[in-house]
Amino acid sequence: MTGARRLHRLIIAAGVIAALATSSTAAAAAIVGVASVIDGDTIEIHGVRIRLHGIDAPESRQLCTRPNGERWRCGQQASLAFSDQIGRSTVSCDPRDTDHYGRTVAVCSSRGVDLNGWLVTQGWAVAYRRYSRDYVRAEDQARAASRGVWSGQFDMPWEWRAERRGR
Repeated sequence: MTGARRLHRLIIAAGVIAALATSSTAAAAAIVGVASVIDGDTIEIHGVRIRLHGIDAPESRQLCTRPNGERWRCGQQASLAFSDQIGRSTVSCDPRDTDHYGRTVAVCSSRGVDLNGWLVTQGWAVAYRRYSRDYVRAEDQARAASRGVWSGQFDMPWEWRAERRGR
């Protein structure tokens, strides 16, 4: 077999593998059930950890600063608000991907509300532009209304994590 023919077969094989990988991700079944909130952007349903697509919430130990200079546990507050929003209602998650920690990345809803968007609109999370622009408009609304973390000063969650890793 010539080198050109072998290269052609490798390209076709790579295309088939890519198509199969894409179709299996796209065809992933919804994950439905009562959710436990792990933090402001992660839940668990039936033992499956789910990271909410396109958003990033303050970490549980992260602090924010109110306009009067008072520090407050905005990460913890984000988790509590998320938990209150869900309550014991059924959550349905549409898988989009798997992250480098092995968590399912999904858009989740409960009682007809896009939870990812709700968290951003309420100011408990920000649009994670590195991965998606789906929630930029919701972030703009939260910032304009000074909701949640936008009521004062805070470090973007990815910057807060990077600073901790650097220590």
